[in-house]
Amino acid sequence: MINYFALTISEMGIGKMELAVIGTVVLLFPILFIYASKNLDAKGVFEWMMEKPNDWIGKK
Repeated sequence: MINYFALTISEMGIGKMELAVIGTVVLLFPILFIYASKNLDAKGVFEWMMEKPNDWIGKK
């Protein structure tokens, strides 16, 4: 026998503000993750390192 258990959002204590924050994170995280991952490939990191090569610890 299978028993189902469910709580409504208000019973969990999640209000309108929490839902707004959750919704914002759900929408922004994938966009920002894709944007950041384009800059974290090997070519992007190498270009970032070579912008100021004299600032690296081994060069001083």
